[in-house]
Amino acid sequence: MPEHNLLFFLGAFLFSSGLYIVFTKKNAIMILLGIELMLNAANLNLVIFNQLTTGYDGQFFALFVIVVAVCEAAVGLALIFRIYHYFHTSVPDQFSDLKEIN
Repeated sequence: MPEHNLLFFLGAFLFSSGLYIVFTKKNAIMILLGIELMLNAANLNLVIFNQLTTGYDGQFFALFVIVVAVCEAAVGLALIFRIYHYFHTSVPDQFSDLKEIN
C-alpha cells in the first residue's frame, strides 16, 4: 500500500508540473505539452485506482483518455500550424483576432 501513495504523489507532481507549464509558457506547443502531461498524470491515477479495486474500469477510462489525448494533439497541432502559416508566430498573445484571411 505505501507504494501506491508514492505513485499518487508522482501523479500529483506530474499534474502540477503540467499545470505550471500551461500557465507560465507562452509558446503554444509548450502549452500542448503541459496539457499532455496533465492527461498522463490522470492516466497514472486511473491505473493506480484500478489496482486498488476489482474490475477493469480504470484501465478502460485510461484508454479513453489516451484516445482523447491523441485527438487533442492532432487537432491542436493542426491549428498551431495553420495559425503559424498566417501569423508567422506560435505565441498565443500575438494573434488575438482569428478572422478569415485570404
